[in-house]
Amino acid sequence: MNNASYNPANTAAWNRLLELASETQSSDKGIAINQLFQEDSQRFEKYSLKAGELKLDFSKNLVNDDIWEQLINLAQQSPLETHRAAMFAGEKINNTEDRAVLHAALRSTESDALSAEEKARAEQVERQLQAVKAVSEEIRSGSWTGSTGKPITDIINIGIGGSDLGPKMACTALEEYAHERINVHFISNVDGAQILSTLKKLDPETTLVSIASKTFTTQETMLNAKTAIQWFKDKLGLENPKNSAHFIGLTANPEAAINYGIPKNQILEFSDWVGGRYSLWSSIGLSIAISIGFDNFKQMLDGAREMDLHFQQAPLEKNMPVILALLGIWYSNFLNAQSIAIIPYCERLLLLPSYLQQLDMESNGKSTSLQGESVSYNTGPILWGQTGTNGQHAFFQLLHQGTRLAPIDFIAAVKDNLSNPEHHQVLLGNMLAQSSALMEGQAAPEGEQHRYYPGNKPSNTLLLNELSPKNFGALIALYENKVFVQGSIWNINSFDQWGVELGKKMANSLLDQGSSASNLDASTKALYDYIDEQS
Repeated sequence: MNNASYNPANTAAWNRLLELASETQSSDKGIAINQLFQEDSQRFEKYSLKAGELKLDFSKNLVNDDIWEQLINLAQQSPLETHRAAMFAGEKINNTEDRAVLHAALRSTESDALSAEEKARAEQVERQLQAVKAVSEEIRSGSWTGSTGKPITDIINIGIGGSDLGPKMACTALEEYAHERINVHFISNVDGAQILSTLKKLDPETTLVSIASKTFTTQETMLNAKTAIQWFKDKLGLENPKNSAHFIGLTANPEAAINYGIPKNQILEFSDWVGGRYSLWSSIGLSIAISIGFDNFKQMLDGAREMDLHFQQAPLEKNMPVILALLGIWYSNFLNAQSIAIIPYCERLLLLPSYLQQLDMESNGKSTSLQGESVSYNTGPILWGQTGTNGQHAFFQLLHQGTRLAPIDFIAAVKDNLSNPEHHQVLLGNMLAQSSALMEGQAAPEGEQHRYYPGNKPSNTLLLNELSPKNFGALIALYENKVFVQGSIWNINSFDQWGVELGKKMANSLLDQGSSASNLDASTKALYDYIDEQS
């Protein structure tokens, strides 16, 4: 198919899926998931697969063999495979910003490089990784000291968006590997209460601030950095804290960091082709390397690389990112699901739903095609979630007995070295019971309709052998590649984020001009005036 004229809604597979969806929702031809298991004793084997140490069971879905065949056809009739090849070859698939999409290069190896350009890029990435290794090991060993000669014990990572969420999630998820002496803190929100309450708990003599900003101009980050600088002035009497051993810059704009006052040898650079929500694999991941050690950080990169290779090499019907993407498209575009729930049964993955919100909703929250035309179909779904078993005592009521279709990704580790057998058995038992109960449902006792569970609620179950750095890296790369697949099939650009810009522009206008700003609506002007009156 000619990509210039591609529209998924015009493909034969899309139109056949519309017919199958209508049958699926009919009273006499509808799909009952538990019935599919009764009809096919091999359903689990057919609808599950393993990639590395990740096992995906997608058998509890509203999908029969006919639907699955057409979903695979949809992927084949889309530009997915050529688009995938173009991304990994470094072509400029981000058409609105005229950029290549190269986050996979951050975890690839020199042996993966085929062209001279790719080899040069691999060498550049390796140099940047070696800088991360040198700084992280110096801090972890205690040889990096503050202005009074004391070893660093606390790292404050100041960033926002991908410069905060990715590293924070990774450090939390990989707590098992955390340094026993060094604590990592994350500041993102411009709400001053966050940074001021954090600083109150710390000793400035043993604190290092890492300013993580691609441009080194991000409003929230630079305001928080300003507050931290003043803290060092007040507490240690430093005239120029930015030029001391207490500050490091992580940026794609080293000139701006130097002009800001960070010493050149305390700036860790990453390339300007690194997108914010994909930046944890780059120098932005310094806090991860400090927390878990560079060798473990490298294991995280290796796990992501293995998932990338699986994504490139496995046939579509045995390709984990493709499978998750197609199931999401089935529910979003054909069964009218508005959201997807991410439920990790591991407390250390409590930030995963938030991270995936940015990854997915910032990437695929688009309504314009690659050809610059308005799309006529749904694109990115709303992602939400919480860890189990907490969610069972909150929103699972709606999942079991509510009226809305909300497909679920259950995620867990088979082994957990930080737990014990009794706790972990109960945790996993709860997860398996929930997925089964959602599928099976339960008839209501006579006269007690309120105890009716309709069942037939779909879910995936994704098991990691253990929550190791390598498996964690594979998990995140799995969802990155899933998002790419969906964007390719939907014919949208998953790698820009123009929707973020308008709010920033209006905020700057309001801060500069107050309620006299010419672009303010009447409600916002009145609210701003009220805030001024009450302040």
